[in-house]
Amino acid sequence: MAIKLNEINIGLLSKDIKAPQYERSKVGQGIVHIGVGGFHRAHQTVYTEDLFDQGEDLQWGFCGIGLLEHDIKMRDVMQAQNHLYTLLVRSVAGDVPRIVGSIVNYLFAPGNENAVIEKMADMETKIVSLTITEGGYYIHSGTGQFDSSHPDIQYDLEHSEKPKSSFGYLLAALNLRRLRGQVPFTIMSCDNIQGNGSVARKMLLSFAQLSNPELATWIAANVAFPNSMVDRITPATTDEQRDLVREKFGIDDGWPVMTEPFKQWVIEDHFTLGRPAWEKVGAQMTADVLPYEVMKLRLLNAAHQALCYVAILLGYEFVHEAMGDADISKLVTLMMDVDVTPILAEVPGVDLSAYKKTLIERFANPAIGDQLSRIGIYGSTGIPKFVLPSIEEQLRRGGSIKFLSFVIASWIRYLDGKDEKGKTITMKDPNAPKLHAIAIKSNKSAAPLLELREIFSEDLANAPLFKNMVEKYLSDFYEKGARATLRETITG
Repeated sequence: MAIKLNEINIGLLSKDIKAPQYERSKVGQGIVHIGVGGFHRAHQTVYTEDLFDQGEDLQWGFCGIGLLEHDIKMRDVMQAQNHLYTLLVRSVAGDVPRIVGSIVNYLFAPGNENAVIEKMADMETKIVSLTITEGGYYIHSGTGQFDSSHPDIQYDLEHSEKPKSSFGYLLAALNLRRLRGQVPFTIMSCDNIQGNGSVARKMLLSFAQLSNPELATWIAANVAFPNSMVDRITPATTDEQRDLVREKFGIDDGWPVMTEPFKQWVIEDHFTLGRPAWEKVGAQMTADVLPYEVMKLRLLNAAHQALCYVAILLGYEFVHEAMGDADISKLVTLMMDVDVTPILAEVPGVDLSAYKKTLIERFANPAIGDQLSRIGIYGSTGIPKFVLPSIEEQLRRGGSIKFLSFVIASWIRYLDGKDEKGKTITMKDPNAPKLHAIAIKSNKSAAPLLELREIFSEDLANAPLFKNMVEKYLSDFYEKGARATLRETITG
């Protein structure tokens, strides 16, 4: 019979299941984290858990914050389990379960706005970390500037005492610190955005200028926004995975987390009120995160985009299935080696050849069950950041854009909404309805989508080599099919 996961029953679990080796009653709440999802619980909390198991830095436990209405489900599960959860590390070598306890509190913000603001303003809180996705930064897709017209921002400007956005809560809490004459907390973005700390600073200051210019000046002078690079593949939790944890390990967990063995965290060492010694458990502290970020975005994230759409067109559902296709695997390798690696700067302490080999092995991991549809969510927002910068740089250098252009064409063909067998593709990209409508009306041409300035710059869209390559590949997709087009691309 499965054991309900909570503080009382944790001692009844099998001795083969790793559980907290420290006194959770002594764990503080030095970090408030906004956006408690699978990735946060497979990454930042695990590095911190490793420290706790060494008997160090117990002040740095997490208080999770849920801002969205659907976060109430996470609150209910976490509270019912004393904020414990199961992390299942999956690989071909087997499943390794672990109970993680570094989250010790969780607050649901809607209806409890003041409690959340005061929690962040309390001097015990030394870091506020974020995994709020790119949408949470209110970046205007066309200009790259702060989107002050967004309904959430307009609401928060009128209701600063009961905000909706993460930025509204950050400003309210920082203003209390300022008014009380206290040192501000550090804001640490852990989102998959190049220069995530710099982006958080730019957008928050833009919002503060509209809300409270005096506060904006204070934030600019006093608040630290370290950049960081994060990496660990973490699919969304399914009911089948809940059943797996219950049946295989005897743990009744409402929201376990599945992940891979690999994890990486590179952090700019700039904190106003201290930080955990994450470097003792594998994180890398540095003065410059940029080379690591560019490497990851241009290789890992671009490779995900490269395999995703052609694999869906061919009828695959999971990443490991796609990587089991020799043609797709070769496409990913060629894209990384030929189109991307020549433009990457040297990354301190990283062997690029070994890194790329690791990516191939990670993608091929069948135990993860990473869905291609999850990667497809980031098409319209990810392609401009993961794929297009490499194309633009190669065009300036006169280098190869062959495989990256194929990726763009495969994405445009995917937006048509039908795979090779005519099966409807479920597209989860928030912009999918608009993009699908354009693709359907395009008469099988790439031109209408290349005209979208929130995705493609005018210079890139009108670059003859790029435009012609994308049009040729797209035409081949329709006339010859995905398999023939893929095979000709990787062998021609």
